[in-house]
Amino acid sequence: MICLGIDTSNYTTSAALFDSSSGLLQKNGRLLTVKAGELGLRQSDAVFQHTMNLPSIIKSVFSEKNVKIDRVGVSVSPRDEEGSYMPCFMTGKGAAEMISTVTGAEIRYFSHQAGHIAAALYSADALSLLEKDFIAFHVSGGTTEAVRVTPHKEKVFSCSLVARSLDLKAGQAIDRTGNLLGLPFPSGMYLDKLSLESDRVYKIKPFVKDGNCSVSGLQNKCEKMKRDGEKDCDIAKYCIDYISQVLFEMTLSLLKKYPGHPLVYSGGVMSNTLIRQRFKDEFGAVFAAPGFSSDNAAGIAVLASL
Repeated sequence: MICLGIDTSNYTTSAALFDSSSGLLQKNGRLLTVKAGELGLRQSDAVFQHTMNLPSIIKSVFSEKNVKIDRVGVSVSPRDEEGSYMPCFMTGKGAAEMISTVTGAEIRYFSHQAGHIAAALYSADALSLLEKDFIAFHVSGGTTEAVRVTPHKEKVFSCSLVARSLDLKAGQAIDRTGNLLGLPFPSGMYLDKLSLESDRVYKIKPFVKDGNCSVSGLQNKCEKMKRDGEKDCDIAKYCIDYISQVLFEMTLSLLKKYPGHPLVYSGGVMSNTLIRQRFKDEFGAVFAAPGFSSDNAAGIAVLASL
C-alpha cells in the first residue's frame, strides 16, 4: 500500500510518502516564515503560506512518476479531543480531499498529535508498542501534555489526556527565551546549541501537581537573568534545565499512577540534546529520531497505512 501523508501545522508544511510493503518513507517539509523578532504567525498568514508551499512539497516526495496512491492521510486538528481546531489544518484537509477525489484513493483523518506519536514510533522502530498501552508526551510550541495511548480497532490508537501544562507551553517558553536572546524563531535548536556552551548546574524545583505543571515562572526568571547581566549561554542552560526538570517530575508522577507503562516522547522540544540523553538514561524512553521530532507528515502517512 502506498500512502501519502499531509500535515499543515502552525510551524511547517509537510508531506510524506510511505510504502507499507518495503517500509520505505520519503518526506519533505518547509518551515513557515516568521519575521525576525516575532513569536509566530497569525492563522491567516499560516494558511496563505501553506497554500503556496503545498504543491512543491507534495511534488518533492514523488521521486518516481506514475506512482499510484492507495490512501491519503491528513491531520485535521491539533489533538484527539472534542472541539480541537486550528484553521491552518484546513489547508491540508482541502488538498487531501482533492487528491482523494481525483485519484480515487481512500482518505483517512487524524490529529496532528497522533501523527507525532506515530512518527516517534516509526523512527524508533517501535511500532509494536501500538499493541499495548503506553504514555506519550507531546511537547512543542502549542502543546505540553501527556496522553495515555490505548489500541483502537478503527483509529489505530486512542488518546486520553492524563497531564498537561496549566499555563505556558514548553515550546512557547523556549521561543520566548530565544527571542530574549536574539535567536531566530523557532528557537529550539539555537537555544540547544547555546546551552551546551554553559557549564552551570542548576537546582530547580518547578511546580508540578497531580502530573500537571506550570511553566510561566520560567520566562520571568530568564528575563531577570538577562537584566542582571548573566551570560546568554547560562540563560539558555537554565531554560533547558527548567523544562527538563518539569518533564522529569511529570513523568515520575505518571509512572506512580501507571506503573510499567512504556514512555514515548515526541514534539520539537524533545529533540533537545540534554533532555533526550537524560530521559533515555533515566527511563529507557522511546524518542523520535531528531528528523522526526519536529512537525512532519511521516506519522500521518504511517497511520494511514495502518
